[in-house]
Amino acid sequence: MKFSMIFEAQMADPTAAHEAQVLRDCVEQAVLADQVGFDTVWAVEHHGLKWYAHMSAPEIFLTWVAAQTSRIRIGHGVVCMPFNFNHPVRAAERAAMLDVLSGGRLNLGAGRGATAVETSMCGVDPERTQQEVEESLRMIAAAWQDPDGEFEYHGELLDIGPHHLLPRPVQRPHPPLFMACTRKDTLRQAAEYGIGALVLGFAGIEEIAELRRIYDEAIAARTGERFVSTVVNDHFAALCPTIVLDDRERARRIGARGQRFFAQSIKYYYGAGPVPDEAVDPAADEMARMREAADEHVAYLHEAKIPVKTGATAIFNTEHAYGTAEDAIAYVERLAAAGADEILCLIQMGTVPQEACLETIRQWGEKVIPHFRDSRPSREPVVPNEREGSRNG
Repeated sequence: MKFSMIFEAQMADPTAAHEAQVLRDCVEQAVLADQVGFDTVWAVEHHGLKWYAHMSAPEIFLTWVAAQTSRIRIGHGVVCMPFNFNHPVRAAERAAMLDVLSGGRLNLGAGRGATAVETSMCGVDPERTQQEVEESLRMIAAAWQDPDGEFEYHGELLDIGPHHLLPRPVQRPHPPLFMACTRKDTLRQAAEYGIGALVLGFAGIEEIAELRRIYDEAIAARTGERFVSTVVNDHFAALCPTIVLDDRERARRIGARGQRFFAQSIKYYYGAGPVPDEAVDPAADEMARMREAADEHVAYLHEAKIPVKTGATAIFNTEHAYGTAEDAIAYVERLAAAGADEILCLIQMGTVPQEACLETIRQWGEKVIPHFRDSRPSREPVVPNEREGSRNG
């Protein structure tokens, strides 16, 4: 079982000053995660989503984190791979540089960046995103596997003659590959490509178990014809929203409010459209304007359900790791039984104060993670075996 954190750099008060503070706070959280025994820190990539994520240059954030840590793995969760976001040559060069400078600690995930705000901002054709992601993965994996950095690629969308792709990553034949899977079809594609799956889990344990079943069935049925590399990484990472404090009720209140903000932000950008630019008072009912566009009970990030409703009967008050360390342990045990190989902790949500984030990280490091394994994490990077499914990506 692996334990990690994912960063969106989300904020309810998106002023320039608060934005700078939140980004610095995320670095502080990541450094603490390294110190207390988390395995990986992941960072998303989003563009122009003022109320959802300010992590527009994760390669810079992750490099800054890598420079201040010595053990924890550094995860792109994910790079937006359509060509107008990141040409695959540039994505590969930056990722390999980070793998070298971090001492071989990189995980590379791929995604589509498919909101209308992002695709219109960067001139991405929404109809081509899936095909461009696949070609990017194939080109990057092929280029990285030549020890001399020589490659050429001739696909349906890319036609690149002989070149050298430099630097070469430290991890051989290349860093583990992953994909963001917010749709069942994408999850099946990840299995067919032979790469790890990063899934959401706001709807609870039953959803995680169902997604694991779909992933395993696709793994069992694949022929290998669609593998993007000579290495296979059958690793299933499931999101775990969590706030852990000694005060159970306070943790649940903070977690519920953070999740409501997170869900309503998603509802707006993946559903109704951009949030109005009017200032929002984070101390008040910060999402009142967005609630008019949100369903009472649930938001969707593509097919993934995210509960919105708050109150004593809200699903996420009891079905996620909000509460004490004992509550988190019980929830992780259920995630493990549902098939999660990695617990992807979502702590940094838009309304969660920094002190609650830091205390949650400490509690996980001191009480939750040691419950599931020896608290002394391995310093060796985990790389999948060639043509063998690895559940340790």
